[in-house]
Amino acid sequence: MKITLKRTPEQVELVKAMASRNRQVAYEAQVALAEFIGPVLAEVLNQAPTVSNLFQTLQFDADDNPSIPLDLYYNISDEDYVQVWSQSHAGGLPSSQVLPTASELKLATYSLDSAVDFDRRYAAKSRMDVVSKTFTRVAQNILIKQETTSATLIMSALANATTNGKQHVQNCTQDGRFILNDLNELLTLAKRINTSWIGGTPTTRTKGITDLLCSPEIVEDLRAMAYNPINSVAADGQAPANTEDGIAAPDSIRSQLYENAGLPEFYGISIMELNELGANQRFTNLFTAQGGTYKRPDGTGSEAFEDGDDIVVGVDRSRDSLIRAVATDSESGGEFTLLADDQYSIRQNKIGYFGSIEEGRVVLDNRVLVGKMIPAA
Repeated sequence: MKITLKRTPEQVELVKAMASRNRQVAYEAQVALAEFIGPVLAEVLNQAPTVSNLFQTLQFDADDNPSIPLDLYYNISDEDYVQVWSQSHAGGLPSSQVLPTASELKLATYSLDSAVDFDRRYAAKSRMDVVSKTFTRVAQNILIKQETTSATLIMSALANATTNGKQHVQNCTQDGRFILNDLNELLTLAKRINTSWIGGTPTTRTKGITDLLCSPEIVEDLRAMAYNPINSVAADGQAPANTEDGIAAPDSIRSQLYENAGLPEFYGISIMELNELGANQRFTNLFTAQGGTYKRPDGTGSEAFEDGDDIVVGVDRSRDSLIRAVATDSESGGEFTLLADDQYSIRQNKIGYFGSIEEGRVVLDNRVLVGKMIPAA
């Protein structure tokens, strides 16, 4: 992510004016730049390919108390059917609220803030690169907080999710590997837990997973399907015991894997590769902290998720479940508020900005989340 201010005569003069010895002129220039760059930062935050943007945006007025009528989202009548996961403050432990479907869910929102400053002489010399990187840092600070908040919520909801007696996380076929059979089982699991409101077949039958969150090592396993066997059973139904029992992927699939090294999607499912996932990585540790034990689809191979294990998360974005409520400013109508910091005096020789965004995230229905644990080999 990079924010760049073009070196036009108007912007150069505006940046130079921020270093003026006339406090009123300097402050007005800072405010003008904040009003110009604020919507740009909001757009960057909304378009960054991150975990936080798996959530659908629900805007509300800054002075309003946002809520969601659950009975409009789910056509079901059983009490305690919907489990809602939410956080009361940024970085807090998400909790599960079991609510009747006719309830009005009040969303707990919190403020994510960032403050930066730079030396006044950079503005006087019209150093557009320094000013640009300052605003880039503001966006990065907010994105880091959004990522952590979103991942904590998703991992907590997934680790404790059960539907129709089935856990939403299953053990993989082979320790240390993610193979095509695991993806196939994930698709079946997603369909089994996503039933109609009477427990039958839904009218709109989708594949159940639109996005796959995985570590670079899992993406490596997907690429390896181009030259490794993809079958999990031999002709007699047992696990392959000899190398001659291996079956390669079709040439068309292998060709696609060779040609698309970045692997943006696989089997029609978008691949989101995250460095925070993997053995002992930040997002994986959030899942490890839940201390769950998971089995294979047939009920065997029960193992506890421990340090060194990996997790693959499947998300169904076609359903309205991952919701991000965000406040909009009454004056500008924008989601992100950037203001000139007036705490610095002329003697301090600094120019500062601070920005904030008020939001709240909830998982209305954890049936959109499924996962595969990959125990260490």
